[in-house]
Amino acid sequence: LSDWLLQRFSAVVMAAYTVFIVGYILASPGLDYVQWKEFFECTGVRIFTLLTLVSTVAHAWIGMWTISTDYIKSTVIRFAFQVTCFLAIFVYLVWGIDIICGL
Repeated sequence: LSDWLLQRFSAVVMAAYTVFIVGYILASPGLDYVQWKEFFECTGVRIFTLLTLVSTVAHAWIGMWTISTDYIKSTVIRFAFQVTCFLAIFVYLVWGIDIICGL
């Protein structure tokens, strides 16, 4: 139940972030690099972006874990797949945090 709730919550966060970004783009005609950079320098936008990144990572991990346990029957192959997915998702998380905090 907790995985199901976490995946649903993360989906809501990602959907809200998508609406937020699309709304900003539509409300800002002639958007240029300076405006975009100032937008992402705002603390609230950074926090929302970080929350969305963490939600994406959690959503991806739950999805890949579910797929691997449902469809990969061999324990060794399943373990290798899960470790590979975990490492890739972890790298994306660290890289995303570096991008968000390095603006």
